[in-house]
Amino acid sequence: MLDDTLKTQLQAYLGKLQRPIRLIASLDDGAASAELRALLQDIAGLSALVTLDESGSDARKPSFVIAREGESHGVRFAAIPLGHEFTSLVLALLWTGGHPPKVEPEVIEQIQGLEGEFKFEVYMSLSCHNCPDVVQATSLMAVLNPRVQTTVIDGALFQAEVDARQIMAVPMVYLNGQVFASGRMTVEEIVAKLDVKSEAREAAKLSAKDAYDVLIVGGGPAGAAAAVYAARKGIRVGVTAERFGGQVNDTLAIENYISVLETDGPKFAAALEAQVRHYEVDIMNLQRADKLIPASEAGGLVQLQLANGGVLKARSVILSTGARWRNVNVPGEQEYKNRGVAYCPHCDGPLFKGKRVAVIGGGNSGVEAAIDLAGIVQHVTLVEFADALKADAVLVSKLRSLPNVTVHVNAQTTEITGDGSRVNGLRYKDRVSGAEQLVELEGVFVQIGLVPNTEWLKGTLELSRFGEIVVDAKGHTSVAGVFAAGDCTTVPYKQIVIAAGEGAKAALSAFDHLIRTPVAQSVAA
Repeated sequence: MLDDTLKTQLQAYLGKLQRPIRLIASLDDGAASAELRALLQDIAGLSALVTLDESGSDARKPSFVIAREGESHGVRFAAIPLGHEFTSLVLALLWTGGHPPKVEPEVIEQIQGLEGEFKFEVYMSLSCHNCPDVVQATSLMAVLNPRVQTTVIDGALFQAEVDARQIMAVPMVYLNGQVFASGRMTVEEIVAKLDVKSEAREAAKLSAKDAYDVLIVGGGPAGAAAAVYAARKGIRVGVTAERFGGQVNDTLAIENYISVLETDGPKFAAALEAQVRHYEVDIMNLQRADKLIPASEAGGLVQLQLANGGVLKARSVILSTGARWRNVNVPGEQEYKNRGVAYCPHCDGPLFKGKRVAVIGGGNSGVEAAIDLAGIVQHVTLVEFADALKADAVLVSKLRSLPNVTVHVNAQTTEITGDGSRVNGLRYKDRVSGAEQLVELEGVFVQIGLVPNTEWLKGTLELSRFGEIVVDAKGHTSVAGVFAAGDCTTVPYKQIVIAAGEGAKAALSAFDHLIRTPVAQSVAA
């Protein structure tokens, strides 16, 4: 089942086991069960501390539980966890076998202290790069707390179950039979959602922090670069972010960042965070900014009010809040989100295997999505508002060579239709003839660019008509002591390498501001 290279790597990992574990399998006579049996036999054959028990009786077949010796509770995979989930499998084996997780002690304490019974069902696809975070988070919770049960389900393997629950986007998490969350989540986010008392504790802890010389709002490439450049000046630096790494976490392939030939978004985001932590920057993750109060109104220090009620103070602030996927804003989009309307073809594409889908958008992201989906689905219809596709010529050439792709330009999407439960069509208007067309399909992937995360700043500083923070050549905003960088600003070309450069520039500008602003003056009433 596993090739020699994977076996060698896995055997090295299993050498870290500190106690015996069992793989309790529930199998039938199907081909998938045979494939899973071969995988589990390979794993058991690599360590004397791992045994295979085929006496499982779970209704989902094939599936298996990773449990401590003498126990039956553990992480259950209703899947053959290869692809993006092979790492999740390895971690579940190690954690169950006593190897300590790389998680902050306070998070472990929170997990172990959760009160109640929690039964997680996590639907994923093996090609989803967003799913492993959720799979690993809920798996860790099941290992650390016996009141938590986690079952990881491959949607492609259990298609009938996915159809019955009308799951059309992954990762999708059910808790005790009810929808809990969809999309990427970290273990900290999940625990915070379950631990209702944590918000007040966190707000008090944040408000008690000393003022920063530079406080950075946003942890994407711009924010990370700003943090590194500022920290190297030997000053007190903090970063607050809703999700460190930002939208980079949702990017599959990165092949144009200078000096890095090829990587993926999650790896790149992890590398950003590791470098920022190397400089002992105070990272405050999972924090949403709510209001910015300029120093002139707050007694000499800029104040940042957080959604949980906490307040941070700083001599200077760098805003690097990034951007998010733009909605097409037509009837049916919100109603059928995650029920046929999707934004990540890599994550959700496998759920539409053999079905008909549309892609809205003819830029690089839209054309790349159509090309990827064409290898999975029955047919792709690409709809572009302009009179020509805007993607790179090589991508357009590849797209037009595919037999199961239809392209409509000068096409204005007017509605995403559905039957009340899921998407069943897309309506568009021909901008030349004015004729209305209806395409019958089962899924719509929206790929039409970005919108800056700046709504919370309206009325505080100058924004462009597109909602971008207006900055000058040095990253200054219209508010003294406040700088901005990255995709949330008016700087053109929303690229990782540009965001990183702008973040470095903003940090240097903030430092220049600090050395020209005496501390006594900056904290005066």
